[in-house]
Amino acid sequence: MAKKQKTQVEPTPPVVEQPKVETPVMEKPLPKNKKNTWEIKDRQYYLRGNLSPLSYSVKSSDIYWFDEEKGYEREIKCTSNQRTPFVDEMVGDQRLEHVIFRNGTLFVPKNKVVLQKILSLYHPDKGRKFHEKDYQQEAASEIDLLETEIEALNAAQSIDIDMAEAVMRVELGSKVSDMSSKELKRDLLLYAKKNPELFLDLINDENVILRNFGIKATEMGILKLSQDQRTFTWGTNNRKLMNVPFDEHPYSALAAWFKTDEGMEIYSNIEKRLN
Repeated sequence: MAKKQKTQVEPTPPVVEQPKVETPVMEKPLPKNKKNTWEIKDRQYYLRGNLSPLSYSVKSSDIYWFDEEKGYEREIKCTSNQRTPFVDEMVGDQRLEHVIFRNGTLFVPKNKVVLQKILSLYHPDKGRKFHEKDYQQEAASEIDLLETEIEALNAAQSIDIDMAEAVMRVELGSKVSDMSSKELKRDLLLYAKKNPELFLDLINDENVILRNFGIKATEMGILKLSQDQRTFTWGTNNRKLMNVPFDEHPYSALAAWFKTDEGMEIYSNIEKRLN
């Protein structure tokens, strides 16, 4: 009898679990809290219009501010015992605090953050009856003014005597003709320091030079201006050169006329005589 052969069963290979790779979830950044941008510092407030009464009160209650995030108006109240300006967030009794300006100013120390926020952010009279003193903005404005003054003084120092005379004639009129060069230079520098923006505008205005040119020509008798200040003529033969338009300054009209074809010829003729 033949022996049965045993069937060999191959062992099942062990199952190797593949590690799960999770896709990282990017968290959305939290919205920036507006409260965190508030700078803790002492603040000074001033009444507008340079007003300085002994005392002046602004509203400390019945103030409403529209909250765009919540979509409705919220009541605001100045209190001495709450940590929020919003009535709907207050807890317990509310001790009303009066807001009083003394001699036109109100100093609020840095520990009174709630009152500062009411005055700087929420109060309806901010910008109308009072404003917060901004030292950085004032410093920037002063820098701009000083830089303009320096620019004007440098320009006054470098311009020639004809331009100096033209500019100062706007300020002093015919008195300029009797001034020495030193007096003219001194007054020019003082004028540039006192009115730097106007001075810079004048030296860049070509009509200023042309007006001065016409005035000098008239003072020297090269041109004549009629008594009614309506007509310019040659000084030698009284030949009419131009009529001054109604309601115009005669020398402003003459300066504009010098830019025309006919006026340019007369200008060249006068320039030869002045030199």
